Amino acid sequence: MTTMTTDETTGAPASSRTQPAGLEPLWGHPLVAWLARAGRLLRRLDQDHPWALDTAVVAVVFLMFCVPDLVHGEGPHDLRLKITRLPPAGTLLLQAGLVLPLWWRRRAPSAAFAVIATVFVTQWIMMVWLRADVALLIALYSLTLHGRLRHLPWACAVMAGVLGFAAVQISAGPFLGDAMFFLFCAATAPVALGLALRIRRAHVAALHERAVRLEIERDQRSELAAAAERARVAREMHDIVGHNLSVIIGLADGGAYATELSPQRGKEALELIAGTGRQALGEMRRMLGVLRDHQEGPEYSPQPGVADLDGLCERVRAAGPRVTYRTSGDLEALDRGAQLTVYRIVQEALTNTLKHAGPHTCARLHVAVDPAAVRIQVQDTGPAAGAGPGPAGRPPGEEGHGLAGMRERAALYDGTVTAGPRPGEGWTVEALLNLAPLPALSPEGLSS
Repeated sequence: MTTMTTDETTGAPASSRTQPAGLEPLWGHPLVAWLARAGRLLRRLDQDHPWALDTAVVAVVFLMFCVPDLVHGEGPHDLRLKITRLPPAGTLLLQAGLVLPLWWRRRAPSAAFAVIATVFVTQWIMMVWLRADVALLIALYSLTLHGRLRHLPWACAVMAGVLGFAAVQISAGPFLGDAMFFLFCAATAPVALGLALRIRRAHVAALHERAVRLEIERDQRSELAAAAERARVAREMHDIVGHNLSVIIGLADGGAYATELSPQRGKEALELIAGTGRQALGEMRRMLGVLRDHQEGPEYSPQPGVADLDGLCERVRAAGPRVTYRTSGDLEALDRGAQLTVYRIVQEALTNTLKHAGPHTCARLHVAVDPAAVRIQVQDTGPAAGAGPGPAGRPPGEEGHGLAGMRERAALYDGTVTAGPRPGEGWTVEALLNLAPLPALSPEGLSS
């Protein structure tokens, strides 16, 4: 899709400035540009003072077509018609019946046309020649442009009738066929002009409505994208902060007890706390860096994957729990998105184990990969639902953001996450990620 720029002075496309002088397009002509500006000024004036344009039309028609009849008072001599000459008062009355309804030509176009057509027929019954008959063409144009389209066929039929009657009345001069041809050609012009302007206005209105709708859709897409990004950042921050704070709390509790027996173990616990805090701070900076307009500073490391599960288990072991980690299948064959999902689910499950089961639990982690799916299982020996007071107990039915986040991540791969107590004691978290590609549509499905 190409874009077109316009010249600010003339409103013409900028590409026209590079064309030869002999091939200058019509819209680049100074006269056309002046007429366009005059049209915009007239439309603005009409919006501010809607009665002014109608009054101006009535005044122009009266000056151009009514005043000559009042001054001369004679019809055309070359037609050799028997013209009825009315006194000035009668002529002025017929002219008023033809011209004054044009004042309502936009507000009540059908009624104005009906009144003018009635006066027109009355005039030709009396065989009075008036140049103000041009008001009938103006009324037909106004009805075509401003009136209801279902009234247009009736107006055209009435127009054909009154013009046929007028042609019969003046057939003493030229032939009847020539008179009807001339009159019907004259009546076709206002209908064609009114329809062209009406179609153009409808097209411009449709384009304006489409532009407004596209702007609304663009704003909605931006809001949805921002909401999705906020949800993603919130989920990542929950995983980062929740896991590392749980590890730090476990290390702090263990270090407090170890300091009394072995100061060296307390020092190691403090070093592990410092290392975990630095890692959490680095991950937070990396996560929040995407929200900045100008990203400066150190280079960011990639998102964690399955290769980082060993380090994750080591950090959890440092906080107290005994973690057994085993795998089956080719984990490295997973794409980066699936690896990040596996890492975050395992991280959240081990964090919940540390938070609810305490530092003296045993956790078993098993990640199995096959060509169609990834299965994750995390089991611990801590208290089951409601099996203990304080943070060690797991209230039945309580689901925080962690379990909801795991389910959202698994849903990206058409997977599921289940969590519940083990038989006897402990807790189990199982996740299944579907790696099977989507089935291709058959030709029958495409045709349907």
